[in-house]
Amino acid sequence: MPLGPLLDRPPPGVHVPAIPRAHHDLPEWLDLSPLEQQIYDVRLEALWADVRRPVAELYGEDGHGHDLGQVLERLVTVAARAYATRSQELRVLDERRLSQPDWFQRSELVGYVCYTDRFSGSFATLPGRLDYLAELGVGYLHLMPVLEPREGANDGGYAVRDYRATDPRLGSMDELRALATTLRGRGVSLVVDLVCNHTAREHEWARRAVTGTTPEDLAYRDYYLFYPDREQPDRWEASLPEVFPDFAPGNFTWVPEIRQWVWTTFNDYQWDLNYANPRVLEEMLDVICYLGNAGVEVVRLDAVAFLWKRLGTTCQNQPEAHLILQAFRALTRLAMPGVILLAEAIVSPEDLVPYLGQGAATAKECELAYHNVYMVALWSALAEGDARLLTHTLRAMPQIPPSVAWLTYARLHDDIGWAVTDDNAAAVGLDGFWHRSFLSDFYSGAHPGSWAVGEVFQENPVTRDRRISGTLASLCGLERAQAEGDETAVDLAIRRILLMQGLVLVLGGVPLIYMGDEIGLLNDHSYLADPALAEDNRWIHRPPMDWVAAERRHDPATVEGRVFGGLQRLVRARQALPQLHAQTSTEPLSLGNDAVFALLRTGPRGHVLALANLTAAPQHLSLHGFDRFGPLSGLRDAITGDDLWWEFTLEPYQQRWVVPTP
Repeated sequence: MPLGPLLDRPPPGVHVPAIPRAHHDLPEWLDLSPLEQQIYDVRLEALWADVRRPVAELYGEDGHGHDLGQVLERLVTVAARAYATRSQELRVLDERRLSQPDWFQRSELVGYVCYTDRFSGSFATLPGRLDYLAELGVGYLHLMPVLEPREGANDGGYAVRDYRATDPRLGSMDELRALATTLRGRGVSLVVDLVCNHTAREHEWARRAVTGTTPEDLAYRDYYLFYPDREQPDRWEASLPEVFPDFAPGNFTWVPEIRQWVWTTFNDYQWDLNYANPRVLEEMLDVICYLGNAGVEVVRLDAVAFLWKRLGTTCQNQPEAHLILQAFRALTRLAMPGVILLAEAIVSPEDLVPYLGQGAATAKECELAYHNVYMVALWSALAEGDARLLTHTLRAMPQIPPSVAWLTYARLHDDIGWAVTDDNAAAVGLDGFWHRSFLSDFYSGAHPGSWAVGEVFQENPVTRDRRISGTLASLCGLERAQAEGDETAVDLAIRRILLMQGLVLVLGGVPLIYMGDEIGLLNDHSYLADPALAEDNRWIHRPPMDWVAAERRHDPATVEGRVFGGLQRLVRARQALPQLHAQTSTEPLSLGNDAVFALLRTGPRGHVLALANLTAAPQHLSLHGFDRFGPLSGLRDAITGDDLWWEFTLEPYQQRWVVPTP
């Protein structure tokens, strides 16, 4: 039935509309059994307010000129079709997730991030490496962009030509589906990127917008943001930052075929989508559902901060960007509640938390988001040997809803940008500008006494913003120490690596291991020999997996064995501590020694006090007067199993996860 009467609330017994085939590659419409129909009706009624509210705010009563009823009907039709065509196996997954809604918040879950080709070669060969991942307790596997990119330069795969096809170098979509099934059988959830801010200029929508002549073709011009001259682009540019000032300055690109400028935030071949057109929201929802029905369990929504444009702003973190994500979440839950959404928003602290839901959208936006603020604060604390900025930054973070979680990480495939706000820096006596400059100098190796080997990425001559590229091991000093043949420095570097990994594991949420960091892979300069990669030094920290080095992971006399074995111990300690569930409260403490970072995880599941020495010197610590465990408690280190006194010394870069014992 039409959804016009549903604008306020759905009446009892709402049925799936009669849905024509919208895409040639989708299966024929499948009839629903009475039970399946009832399940859908219950979901629609329960979620209707969450569906309607963001869509109405985007396209309805505020005068955008769209027929709200028609927009809602098309969106719900997409979700209904996805629900009806969902496989039996994936419907069972939906029920499992509904029965265990905190599955991604549990301390047992550990994530791994890799490029398929650099890790295993292809989808078909990846199952042969699952035993390796099992040694690390991995239950969440993020395969870096797998959808079909444009040929040539493609921003590491983030310039997608076809959302419904995979990169042929990795395998077919059928092979990805088979891999998802295999992973699910091993208790591993597949994570795939969806670039929802832009397409490649070779995407069908863009090609039809440029070369098409029919009214249907020309309608695709409204999928993007075109301008006939520089008047409007120049007005926009007055407040827009540049993401890649070195090799992609500006935010607009001339399209000679139609003599117009098109919005390109990232590269000239990545065309921003126009979400003011509800057809774009509909199309992208359809893609999310397509991936979910292919077996993807976590859809990583790329560059979500840029989804909406508003003149006079940076065009990042606009309220409408959040409404788009809220619509995606409600409609995805309607079709496939076993699928969750991850917001890739690498933004400042005050802008980050809303991607997990605030206010009316509490617990109604994305289930996961990257805690880039924690990542940056960790590197800052390590460089300074001082916990004050880290402690203050975490204390200043707003609370997140109990049903969502952070992704925590030491580094990923991208560069590290120093998201230290001036206010947070000033609160601990630092100048924000100069501290960010210090961090760039330190981790590029330019600062006197630095152990790090990294490279400056995208220096902005106006703002002096300088991001950093480098692997975890190289930034922690292993590359310099090995080059100098200094075994003492090698030992300290390994301690730093494990300290960073431990602090990632103890915060809560989903901790991520980037491929190769578990065996201490160093910066890889081989990318310079590939003309397609040579201009982007982020490839220095995306080395191919070294399986020869990985064979040494069980030898404690090797660097690989020390790093891998140390990480295994940390993962096992985490997985044995239900206290590290994401719903457990997180409280940074000051215990009288600024060289030691203290993090208390406390709640009904129990208590853990994580202590981390941020320096190369031993640090004495007394817990006398610490009353959170009770006066008669004994103390034990959950990492080593050692019993502890209430006074002890932390060795250089040592961490202890202290738990009370009877």
